[in-house]
Amino acid sequence: MNIALELTQRKPYLWINPSKSDSIRLDMVNMLQAKEDWDAFASLLQELFGTPVIDSPLKSLSRVQMHHRGKHFLKEDAVLPVAGSIKARGGFFEVLYHAREIALHEGLVSREDSVRLLASQQEFFSKYALHVASTGNLGLSIGLMGRSLGFQVFVHMSSDAKEWKKERLRSRGAEVIEYDGDYSEAVIRGREEAAKDAKAYFVDDERSLRLFWGYSKAGYDLQAQLPDDISQERPLFVSIPCGVGGAPGGIAYALKAIYGNRVHIFFAEPIEAPAVLLGMATEKGEGIRVQDIGLTGKTLADGLAVGKPSEFVCRQMKEVLSGIYTVSDEALQAMQYLLYKEEGIKCEPSACAGVLLSDYMQTEEGRAYLQKEGVQEENIRYVYWATGGALVPEEIFSQQLEEGKKVLQERPDIFEVD
Repeated sequence: MNIALELTQRKPYLWINPSKSDSIRLDMVNMLQAKEDWDAFASLLQELFGTPVIDSPLKSLSRVQMHHRGKHFLKEDAVLPVAGSIKARGGFFEVLYHAREIALHEGLVSREDSVRLLASQQEFFSKYALHVASTGNLGLSIGLMGRSLGFQVFVHMSSDAKEWKKERLRSRGAEVIEYDGDYSEAVIRGREEAAKDAKAYFVDDERSLRLFWGYSKAGYDLQAQLPDDISQERPLFVSIPCGVGGAPGGIAYALKAIYGNRVHIFFAEPIEAPAVLLGMATEKGEGIRVQDIGLTGKTLADGLAVGKPSEFVCRQMKEVLSGIYTVSDEALQAMQYLLYKEEGIKCEPSACAGVLLSDYMQTEEGRAYLQKEGVQEENIRYVYWATGGALVPEEIFSQQLEEGKKVLQERPDIFEVD
């Protein structure tokens, strides 16, 4: 198969991962440690934001998926406390972990002390800086948490970042540094700037293990919300919007470690920016960019506007992931409108990518996958990960809904996949 030829057709496409293993056994040590660390951070989160837990509801979809068999649920990370996006899971975790590390090293606290004490140490942390590259939501999570603790925060943002996200960061005292290029340029420049300051720390979305394991706690969170009868005959099918791969990778790893072959995990990427699909399908990882095959990397789904994947995530997902599918911007707009109209759920366009998985299971490739896995569609529990949207300003959200409504009126078959 010529994967580049398939992707440059710029049509919705489902890639099934030929390397997925039914016998893989994943090490859970780092997951469990991250869960313990999250528990330790609860008192500090309570002190800073009035909530000890960063988690979201699991909502049954009663109308949007009426025409599909199986049961359908939305994991509402769009309403995660404080940051309103999935990036609160990894971003908050990394900043809290780093702050605790500095405080222990400098003797500000001992290991016996509660990390809650760090909530009143803004002057101490103001001597330190955080740098992060972002198309939007990761920058918001690092900025909000970093500034709450007192860090200097520098967010290196690509040309795809939304203006309202930049303004929200500036209003919290973060410095936003803008680039004309894409996300990859912002990463390079951010690393360079952080390297110039001995007291600066770069939150690396492409390579950070702390981010990855911070996201992994979502596996335990979802497990607590699901029935205990998940089996190979009554499996989970989970779909997660994907940019560089860190957030969906951490969640996918955890779910596969917990459920094994009882879970099937898919990523969703924009037609113009299928970075992880290209990296995994060609086995070139970060050695290939979507621009190398003639795609633009441009999409209205700012959180997914990535041209090059995380090498680490591509490796970790090789035997874990069931597949990846690509979606058009127009389908994202239409689903954003439909979710709000039918379910009253507010998501930004990028967060709607996962909700389309059941449509891709109707394709020839999807049906072949179900047959190979011995799965009856009526027995599937679909979990779609809604990754962001709660903080979108109402004026912008209303405009997005109008655009989505127009798409659906002009193309009522927008969700059909050949």
